[in-house]
Amino acid sequence: MILLKRITSLFNPDRFQGWGKTKNYFEGWYFKILNSDETRAFAVIPGIAIDSAGKRHSFIQLLDGRKETSEYFKFDYAGFSSFPDRFLVSIDDNHFSQNFISLNLPAFKGRIEFSGTVPWPAPWYCPGIMGPYAFVPFMECYHGVVSMDHSLSGQLEVNGEIIDLTGGRGYIEKDWGRSFPEGYIWMQSNHFQEPGTSLKISVAKIPWLRNSFTGFIAGFWNGNKLIRFTTYNGSALKMLRADNKNVEIVIDNRDYRLEINAMRSSSTTLASPVQGLMDGRIMESMSATVDVNLYDKKTENLLFNGTGRNTALEAAGKVEELFTG
Repeated sequence: MILLKRITSLFNPDRFQGWGKTKNYFEGWYFKILNSDETRAFAVIPGIAIDSAGKRHSFIQLLDGRKETSEYFKFDYAGFSSFPDRFLVSIDDNHFSQNFISLNLPAFKGRIEFSGTVPWPAPWYCPGIMGPYAFVPFMECYHGVVSMDHSLSGQLEVNGEIIDLTGGRGYIEKDWGRSFPEGYIWMQSNHFQEPGTSLKISVAKIPWLRNSFTGFIAGFWNGNKLIRFTTYNGSALKMLRADNKNVEIVIDNRDYRLEINAMRSSSTTLASPVQGLMDGRIMESMSATVDVNLYDKKTENLLFNGTGRNTALEAAGKVEELFTG
């Protein structure tokens, strides 16, 4: 039964992947939520954590991107439930899926529904954003995108304040495995002047047998088209530079070149997984901006130029080791 659940979830990375895991394991989903006038921004992160001794708990982590605060709610693992045939996760009386979240926490309550979700394509031979690496059993961290962009309806009550989220925008992704990478950069924005535009990019140091390599995954959604730049599809990381003010990345595939310049902003501390235990600490901003240029490589024509607002940005660990070119 466990084997069947694992096979089913392998080809559906949005669903729970941790069937039968007993130690050194974490799994979490990341819901980014902004209201229509972009005055309020939240990240809601439900998940589980299992340490090396098999001690486990479930959690919901909440980030208020405007107030720059975070809270970590810890639950008994027995309060966690999921399904092998669909993405629906519950932690006590809190529920999470591709189509809605429902929160019933002391200071956070409400239901938010999602419409017009944009999933990352997942053919059977390339299940999700990890591509063929999804089939590698010893990866430190796996990654998935549930929705690149969608609209919101509903409201949240936050510390007694009613926040209307109808007409806002959202994004959903997830991670699972043992630990976050030793060094990585991650950013995401779906707030551009041109509606229906979303950028997601991550660059990370990936342990591989007795060595390591720099892996990257980027997706640019615009005009109902997803352009992918990944380690496994022949793309190349041409430049990466990061300091306290900016993160610059140039990446290309056979047809396109993507140039990114993100302006960093103040960040908030979040818990992160280390060997399954949520003992690490990372800094995330939800108010960075990112300038994006997309070129046609053959003609050098500029196909897109824009600035993404409300950019979620993390630059953690040994980022200086990510690019040696």
